Amino acid sequence: MEENPTMVTEFILLGFGLGPRIHRVLFGMFSFFYSFTLLSNGVILGFICLDPRLHTPMYFFLSHLAIVHIAYACNTVPLTLAVNLLKPAKPISFAGCMAQTFLFLTFAHTECLLLVAVSVIMSCRVCISLVATSWTCGSLLALVHVSLILRLPFCGPHEINHFFCEILSVLKLACADTRLNVVIIFAACVFILVGPLCLVLVPYTRILLAILRIQSGAGRRKAFSTCSSHLCVVGLFFGSAIVMYMAPKSSHPEEQQKILSLFYSLFNPMLNPLIYSLRNAEVKGALWRVLCKEILS
Repeated sequence: MEENPTMVTEFILLGFGLGPRIHRVLFGMFSFFYSFTLLSNGVILGFICLDPRLHTPMYFFLSHLAIVHIAYACNTVPLTLAVNLLKPAKPISFAGCMAQTFLFLTFAHTECLLLVAVSVIMSCRVCISLVATSWTCGSLLALVHVSLILRLPFCGPHEINHFFCEILSVLKLACADTRLNVVIIFAACVFILVGPLCLVLVPYTRILLAILRIQSGAGRRKAFSTCSSHLCVVGLFFGSAIVMYMAPKSSHPEEQQKILSLFYSLFNPMLNPLIYSLRNAEVKGALWRVLCKEILS
């Protein structure tokens, strides 16, 4: 057996199998989404840091969600824009591919745990511990997945049918049995997706039951609007990830996998500030105070 079975030094990202005209449309659309994601999450992060009234456990978690979403976008979208949509060749080094996979999995795992923590009321001391635990667990789980990939030989082909180094697409190119990797991925999904989703749904179920007991129709609609917005974020992220990594392989072809990946790598980070923060009265108040301060100065 060879001492170093990894013969592939770079991969080719196939991206989207569409024509040049569609690629230009996607380039413009993704550029807008990317810019809006960075701007909106950056604004929310700035408001939370600068306004003392937003220094509460909930906004502490939201600030880390904003960091995760900015990191999500920076990890995958620039390469997609500069390489996958503009040039005919889409190479990425083996080391760069593994780094991108590690970072993407770290952010994905961390977001799962943060979405659980943000739905729980707690003290500042506890929320700091939970945030540190979320980042640590997310990084360690990603390290396990990447370590299991690095043990595999890659001797060709070297074309990844995706727009970034998504773990399932990378495993398809291995020249060895990947059943252990698939089992670990499924077990991690149970721990990081199904478990947290159940923990998130418990408090929201109680909230929905409390909303149904509200006598005022206007109050019930207002409360349900806020709750449903949060559930949309949770459902979009967890739903697309569960379908992507836990559904049978034959149930969604490779092109559908790319679309599902867009939901939790691009669309969800863009929608998060609108749903979690910009519709919130406290964040609007912070925005108004900043604007008034600038006008007066």
